[in-house]
Amino acid sequence: MALLDSINEPKDLRELSLPELEQLADEIRDFIVRAVSETGGHLGSNLGAVELSLALHRVFESPTDAILWDTGHQAYVHKIVTGRRGMFGELRQGGGLSGYPSREESPHDFIENSHASTVLSYAHGLAVARDAGTNSHRHIVAVIGDGSMTGGMAYEALNNLGHSGRRVIIVLNDNGRSYAPTISNLTSLVASDDATKINQTPDFSDRVTEKLSRILTSIRLNPIYVRRQRKIENFLRDLPLLGKPAEQGMDAFKAAVREFLQPPSFFEALGVRYVGPLDGHDMKALENALGAAQLRAEEGPIVVHVLTQKGRGYPPAEDDDEKNLHDAPVFDPITGPDKSVPTGYTQAFSDSLVKEAENDPRIMAITAAMPGPTGLLNFQERFPRRFLDVGIAEQHAVTTAAGMAMGGLRPVVALYSTFLSRAWDQVVYDVALHRLPVVFCLDRSGITGDDGPSHHGIYDMALLSKVPGMRVLAPSSVQEFQQMIHDAMTLANDGPVAIRYPKGAARQVDDHDVGSGLQARMLLAGDGSLCILAIGKMVGAALQAAQQLATNNINATVWDVRSCSPLDQDMIKHASTYSHVITIEDGIRDGGIGIGIADAIAALKTGTTVSVLGIPKQFIPQAKPSVILARLGLDADGIVRVAQQLIKQPQ
Repeated sequence: MALLDSINEPKDLRELSLPELEQLADEIRDFIVRAVSETGGHLGSNLGAVELSLALHRVFESPTDAILWDTGHQAYVHKIVTGRRGMFGELRQGGGLSGYPSREESPHDFIENSHASTVLSYAHGLAVARDAGTNSHRHIVAVIGDGSMTGGMAYEALNNLGHSGRRVIIVLNDNGRSYAPTISNLTSLVASDDATKINQTPDFSDRVTEKLSRILTSIRLNPIYVRRQRKIENFLRDLPLLGKPAEQGMDAFKAAVREFLQPPSFFEALGVRYVGPLDGHDMKALENALGAAQLRAEEGPIVVHVLTQKGRGYPPAEDDDEKNLHDAPVFDPITGPDKSVPTGYTQAFSDSLVKEAENDPRIMAITAAMPGPTGLLNFQERFPRRFLDVGIAEQHAVTTAAGMAMGGLRPVVALYSTFLSRAWDQVVYDVALHRLPVVFCLDRSGITGDDGPSHHGIYDMALLSKVPGMRVLAPSSVQEFQQMIHDAMTLANDGPVAIRYPKGAARQVDDHDVGSGLQARMLLAGDGSLCILAIGKMVGAALQAAQQLATNNINATVWDVRSCSPLDQDMIKHASTYSHVITIEDGIRDGGIGIGIADAIAALKTGTTVSVLGIPKQFIPQAKPSVILARLGLDADGIVRVAQQLIKQPQ
C-alpha cells in the first residue's frame, strides 16, 4: 500500500520516519500531477510546497494552530493531508473541491485567500483576537510566498506586526516566482546568488557572507542559544548603573551584524526576527527551523525564510521558463501540457498592442506579475524598455501609470478584472481626477468559472461607469477589440479609457463589421416590438436568441452597446421607440449598465418596458462559465424566456 493511502489527517504524518517522508513527498507529487492533469489547476506552486506543507503539519497542530496560506493556490498539499485527497477528482469543478482554501470545506482552512499579499494582515488580526482571549489558537502561522511579498499590503502588515510584537510565525516560501519571476530584492538577491553559483565560483566576500549567514542561522535556531541569549540580556539589563549602556551595546553589536547580512536587517529593522534562508526541500532542516520558531514565538513575530523550487519533481514544470507550469489545463501527465499561448481576446490584445506601439512610441505596457496571462510577452520581447512588470502590486501599477501619463507617455495597464478592484482608490483619485490618458485593459471580465467567486470579474462595469470622465468599452468580437484598442489611444486624450473583455473564445466577424469610437452599433433590425441591447460577450447570445425568436414570429432588433459609459444617446432614443427592451450583461446587475440604460429610457417617458438581465448580488461558486451563465439566464435561452414573457406568448 502506498504511504499516501494511510494519510487521512495531519497526525498521521507524525509517525513517519525521514525516509518515509521522502517517499511520501514523491507520492504526493505524482498524485498532484495526475489530479491536475485531469481537471486543470495550479501545478508548479504546489509541487514546490510539498516538503514545506508536510513539515508545517508535523510541527504544528492544525486547527489548534492556525495555518494560513497566501496565496491560496499553493495549498493543495495542505488539502491532501487534511482529509480531502478523495475529492481531488472534482478539483475546481462545479460543486467540487475548491482550488483555494475554503472555510466551507474544512476546519483546517481559515481564510479563502485567492488574492495575494493579505495573509499577514489576517494573521495580525487573529493574533490580536487570540491575545484578547476571544479565540484559542496557540500559534498563528502565516505562509506567504509565490510572489506575495511584492504586494504593498504585506509590508504594511509587517510594519504593524513588528511594532505590536504579536506572536506570529511567518513562513516566507521563496520560490523566486509569482506567475513570472518575482519582482523583489528580498528574493531576487537569493535567486541571483543561486544562478551565479551554477555558472561561476562566488568571490571571497560572497563566500564569507554565505557561510556567516548559515552559521548565524544555525546558532539562532539552537534552543540553548535562545535561552542563554535571554539570560545574558536579563543579566546586562540588571547591572547596577551599567545595565542600560550594556544592554544598548549588545543591541548595537547585533544590529551591526544584521546590517552586514540581507535580508535579516530588513525584517529586523521592522521588529520582526529572522532565520534563514533554509532549503525548503530538506525535511529535517525545515522541522528544526519551525520547531525553533515555536520556542521563540514568545519574543514576537519571526520570519522563517525557506527557498523552494517551483515545479519541483516534474520535468515539464521545471523546464517551463515562463511560469514553471504555475497553472495548467487538462493535459497528458507523461508529456506535460502544451506550451501556454494567449487565445481569444487575450491574443487579440497581444497583437493589437504591438501594432499600436509600433506606430506610437509613447505607449508603455504595465502589468502586475502577469505578463504571460495578460498577453504581454510579445510586447515585452518587442519593446523591452517600454514594458514594466511591478509584481503583485496593482495599486503601484496604476499610480505609476498616472506618473507616466503626466510625463507624456501613453501607459496601458493590463490586469485581470478582479484584481483592478485592489487599486480602486488609485483609479479614481490618481488617474481619473487628473483626467490622465491611461488605458486599462481588463482581461477575464465577467464570469470566469473554475477559480470561483474571487476571480469572477463582475464589478468592473458597475464601478468604472461611475467614475467621472472614464470611458468603458466592451468588445463583442476580435475585430471590435482591435478597433477599440486603436480608438482608445485617441480617446485617452480626454482622460482614461477602460476596455473589458472575457476569458475564452472570441467571436470573429468580417473586418468591416465593426463600430468606432463611443458609438453603439445596430446588428439586426426587427419590427419594432422588441429591442435587445447586449454588452460584450452577451452579443453572441443575443443574436442566437433573435434567431430562436424569429421562428416564433418575433423579430427582435439587436444592438451591440459597445460603449458602456458614456452610453450612445442615439441607441437610447431608438430603443425607447419599442414596446419592450431587454438589456443583458455579464456584470453585476445592481448599479450596472442595464440599470443605467433603463434609467435613460425612462427619462424619455415613452412607456417602454425594460427588463435588465445581469449577475445577481451574490458570490458565484465555481463551475464552467457556460453552466453558470445558463443557470443565471444569461444565455440565448434565458433571453428567449424573458422575451416571451414580455410579449405574453407561450413558451
